[in-house]
Parts: sequence; C-alpha cells; structure tokens
Amino acid sequence: MPLKTPDTNSSTHVVHRRELLKLTGAGVAAFGAASMFNTPNAKAQTMSNEWDKVFPRSQKVNHEKVTFENRYGITLSADLYQPKNTSVKQAAIVVSGPFGAVKEQSSGLYAQTMAERGFVTLAFDPSYTGESGGEPRNVASPDINTEDFSAAVDFIGLRPEVDRERIGVIGICGWGGMALNAAASDKRIKAVVASTMYDMTRVMSKGYNDSVTPQQRAETLEQLSRQRWQDAEKGTPAYGPVSLELKGGEAQFIVEYADYYKTPRGFHPRAINSNGSWSLTTPLSFMNMPILTYIAEISPNPVLIIHGEKAHSRYFGETAFAAAAEPKELVIIPGATHTDLYDQVDVIPFDKLTSFFNQHLAA
Repeated sequence: MPLKTPDTNSSTHVVHRRELLKLTGAGVAAFGAASMFNTPNAKAQTMSNEWDKVFPRSQKVNHEKVTFENRYGITLSADLYQPKNTSVKQAAIVVSGPFGAVKEQSSGLYAQTMAERGFVTLAFDPSYTGESGGEPRNVASPDINTEDFSAAVDFIGLRPEVDRERIGVIGICGWGGMALNAAASDKRIKAVVASTMYDMTRVMSKGYNDSVTPQQRAETLEQLSRQRWQDAEKGTPAYGPVSLELKGGEAQFIVEYADYYKTPRGFHPRAINSNGSWSLTTPLSFMNMPILTYIAEISPNPVLIIHGEKAHSRYFGETAFAAAAEPKELVIIPGATHTDLYDQVDVIPFDKLTSFFNQHLAA
C-alpha cells in the first residue's frame, strides 16, 4: 500500500511545512525521504543471503546475516563480520549510521574493514528502518535508537567468539550522537568512536548552526502538534517527498548527500535517504531531549571523534569533543567533507580506528 502524504492544497500548510523542513535539517537531506517498504509489527523482514551491499565483499572475513531483539521487543537485522581462522576470543565493535542509511551502506563498510583488521563486528539497521522491524516505518527516536546500540552489545557479547569485556562502538553521522549517548549510560561499551557526527537533537531543535529563533521553534512545534491530528485522523503518519531529488540551487552539502545516496556510489533501495523519507513528526521526540547532556560521563572510557576539515557538520564534533571528559581525541581529516567519511577508504582513518580500539580493547 503506498504511503499517504499530507494535504498540500492549503497555503498555510505549505508555509508551515517549509519552516518545518528548514528547522529539522535544512531540507530533507539530513534525514531522507517516503518509504516504499513495510514491515509487519516488530518483526524483521525476510533477509536475503545474497550480497546486496554497495561495497565489494571481502574474502578476508566471514559474513553472516543475524537478528536480535532490543529492550522494546523490536527485532533488529544486522550483518556479522568475523576474521577468518581465529581461535581465541576477540574484541568486538558495533556499528550503525548514517541517519537514514542502512547496514548495506557506510556502516557495513566500516564493519567489514574493521573485521579485516581483527575485530568481530556487527552493522545493524536501527528500529523502524531497513530490514529491522517496527511500525510505522521510517520513524526515529533518540531513546529507542540509543537502545538499539545497547541491544547490539547484548547480542555480540553473547557470541562465543567474543570477549564481552572488550566491546566498542562506532556511530556514523547522526548515529555518532546516538553512539556517544549509549556509551554515556552503558558501561559495557569500553570505547566509542563518532565519525562525521551529527547531534540530531541539536539540529532538529535549533537548526543548522543554531540559527533557529525561539519564535520559529514555537511555530514548528505548533505545526508538528497539528500534524499529529492529521496523522491520527488518517490512521497513518504523513511523509515528505522522496529525498534528495535535486532541482538546482541546493547548498553544496545537499549536493554531496545526493552524490552518495542517489548514485551507484551509495544508492540502496532500503535506505531512507536513497528512496524514502522520515515521517513528518519524527522531529518531535528529538526537539526537547538533548542526547549529549551526559557525554562527560563516558569517562573513564575513551572517546574518539573524527571529522572532515571541510564538513558542514564539523561543529557538532567539536562541540561534543569540548563537552567530553578525558580520555578523548579529536581527529580532523584535511580536506575531507562530511560524506567523504561515509565511504572513501583512502580518507577514512582506518589505521587510527584500529590503533584506538587495539589500545582500548586490549586483552
């Protein structure tokens, strides 16, 4: 059944919706566009065993499709990568992101590469997205998506080949903020990396570079609240237009998003940013729940924040780094943009990631 979209005949609705999109990410690029996939209840979709990633399969690691449940009973789908020919318990890394992506894209690339370097890794689809369960589709939550990281730790820590005292996480883009939030409360996470991170609660509540005024915020909350009436009346959430359909004149970072999500470089049919949109009311739960409030409490476990020198999102990483407690590191990649750290293997500092986790997940 195709998803319903909100009535756009009303000029008042159009004006408010433009303000909503401006506030919650300067258009839909930060979190995508209308899902064409439905998953019943909280169960995961049937997963194909065929290789359906946007990156080549490595012959150096074993790959397995797996599922597990989070604390809310939602079944999450994931890809497990393991080094070949190992006989001792290994350190493990859980990976997710970017916001609106699927495990067949950037997170899977990170996971497979780190498995080549000796770690058992898990790349998962967050609740309500990709092959993971949860309805309605294409909804995000700072609480549930933080829990998704901890549920992944539950799963990988019970694997017989994993040393449960040596587990780290990597969050990419919007899931960088989620990873930091998870590490602040889940002390089983012994080391955390946020790569090209977004603080989604900050950008949704304050806009890019904190440019939204209190009046604009109030107007957006009013519109979001009224959108709930429309969703309740129709019995289904409203969604925006398919994301990243460029018409010319977009900001450079929007063009960079489209170059990843809408081209063979990174397109995947299950990714919201490639082929769908978040529900219009998704920002509600983000707008007054700042997820990095307790970032200093990650300490004494270490934090590594990686950003591109030319990334429009760099200020998120620098602010998070300033708020974090020691031990912490900030790595700025010269010349790199936000999306370079999605998939450019000659730009992503995998050597640094490896040394960081080798040091802090040592036996």
